[in-house]
Formats: sequence, structure tokens, C-alpha cells
Amino acid sequence: MNWHGHGRRGGSYHHGNLKEALIEAALDLIARKGPAGFTFAEAARSAGVSPAAPYRHFRDREELLASIAQQGFEQFEAALSAAWDDGRPDTPAAFQRVGKAYLAFARDHHAYYSAMFESGLPLENNPSLLVASERAFAILRAASERLIALAPPGVPRPPALMMALHIWSLSHGIASLFGRGDASSRKLPMSPEELLEAGVLIYLKGLGFPTERFAQEPPAAKK
Repeated sequence: MNWHGHGRRGGSYHHGNLKEALIEAALDLIARKGPAGFTFAEAARSAGVSPAAPYRHFRDREELLASIAQQGFEQFEAALSAAWDDGRPDTPAAFQRVGKAYLAFARDHHAYYSAMFESGLPLENNPSLLVASERAFAILRAASERLIALAPPGVPRPPALMMALHIWSLSHGIASLFGRGDASSRKLPMSPEELLEAGVLIYLKGLGFPTERFAQEPPAAKK
């Protein structure tokens, strides 16, 4: 994602766009240096404003990061919710879409993703951020509840929260290690989406779920 140049006129921002300008500048810095790699003053300088200007909208650098992370979680929730689509047309197909949407968000919005998961912000000090993160996680929990409903008679049904945490951990690990398209990535004999699908199938099969419904046709061979 390229955050350069949005909203600038003649090298400076209009005051009405200051908050958005600072967020865009910080996102650019996060993409290049990580959430811990820049100062509040550097964000101001990158936005083309004085070091004192950011204090009109943010108490400090942590509040700026929290605002970015909250925006990220809100967009993340929207992406996951659209992919889940209340489980239509059937749970396995919808769940696979959620996994792809998770990896796509981490890849296409990696600055937001870093602010969300790597900034070390204490959620107990950021109620709005906590609510936004819980709303995004609720999509995974809803999907897990539907998956549990597919368990055949006699198969122990795990708690929905536990399954959601397991699926989230697997998705987050693959996204962070292989699916972000940044310097942390390495070449794999399969795509991150295929790796996630295989991991979820192994997990569900271990729980005794009928994984045949989750199987997809193999991708067509590349010419």
C-alpha cells in the first residue's frame, strides 16, 4: 500500500485534513519501519507539519497508533464479515472465504496489520480499540460455532471459543510468517492460502469433522 502523496498540496496539509494526514504519514512510516520504528515528531515531519501540530488531535504517539489500530480492526471486521456472509451458501465455503480474506488483509494492508498486532498497545487502556478487536474476532467465533454444528453425532464438540482461538492462531501465524508480502516472507512450495487450508483441514480431521465437505478441487496447473 502506497500512502505517499495523499492530501498534500504544495508540500503541506490543510488544517481540516491534519488528523487524516498524520494517520497516513504514520501508516507510511509503519510500512517502512514497523510500529516501533518512528517518533511522534517524525510522523509530524513526514506529514509536513510542525512538531506541535499532532497534539491538536492526539495526546501522544501511543494514541496515534491506537487510532490507526482501531481503524485497522474496523476494516478487518468489514472484510471478514463480507467474506463470511453469514455462512452462505454453506459453512465450509464461507469459512474458506474467511481464511482467504484474513490473509488478503494482512498482505494488502500490512501497515494496519502491524499496528493492530505488533504495536504492543495495552487494550485495557484503549476501550474503543478493545471493542473493535473483539468485533473482528467475533466473526471467527461465529464461523467456529457453525463448524461445530457440522460435527457428526458422537464426535466431541470443542468449545467455540477454543476453536476460534486455534483457527485464529493458525491464520495469524501463516499471515505473519508467509502471507504479508514483506521482508519476513520466504518462498514456499504452496501459497499461503493453500497452507492455511491444509492446516485447517488437518485440525478439523483431528477433531473428527467430516472434512470431505471442505475439500476443493486442486488449482489448475500453471502454463
